[in-house]
Amino acid sequence: MKVLVIIPAYNEERSIGQVIADIKQYTPEVDIVVVNDGSTDATEAAAKQAGAEVLTLPFNVGIGGGMQTGYLYAKQHEYDVAVQMDADGQHPAEELPKLLAAMNEADLVIGSRYVEESSYRSSKMRRIGMIFFSKLVSMLTKEKFTDTTSGFRAANRKVIDCYARYYPMDYPEVESIVYLKRNGCRVVEVGTEMRERQSGKSSITPIRSAYYMIKVTLAVMMCALRYREVRPNT
Repeated sequence: MKVLVIIPAYNEERSIGQVIADIKQYTPEVDIVVVNDGSTDATEAAAKQAGAEVLTLPFNVGIGGGMQTGYLYAKQHEYDVAVQMDADGQHPAEELPKLLAAMNEADLVIGSRYVEESSYRSSKMRRIGMIFFSKLVSMLTKEKFTDTTSGFRAANRKVIDCYARYYPMDYPEVESIVYLKRNGCRVVEVGTEMRERQSGKSSITPIRSAYYMIKVTLAVMMCALRYREVRPNT
């Protein structure tokens, strides 16, 4: 398979080099593109020095716009698989082969912290949000999901095409699953380990958490009503 790892990055100069080095160590056969989302630090230089291709956006567009840029790049360069990984080191590169090994089972493979026992621990509020969204998506899709907020994912060409056409803009992980299911895609989870971020701090404050839950819930409900199954390549 021709595999591309997409890493959206905003002010991640302290961690991006090690993330790229780890990917090269465990999966040296893959290509890496860093979507530098209008960073004001040395993220671009650090990523280039580590050996990744870098797409620099002129200003910060957010995770949704950054990821869609990566999927457009994957489609234009005819990659078979596109993998999403965080720039802060939360997604261990040694777990990447698990996602790739499951690609023959689904169109999108999600690395889940909860499909089996793992060492990952989250705050009480974050865990409540994860459970809520997993139950919401499970109800809407009539399939069981355990970790709908996970950004550790591998997508085949069908999903690359879907995401190149549309990708949710703000806090997109949950809505993007419902969007795929409404487009006839197979989505599975595999158990993976994850770490705490290796540098920086999360942008999700308690106030943002409340905003996040309301906004994403409304977006997911609208997505479930709006998108119907479409024919491939339409």
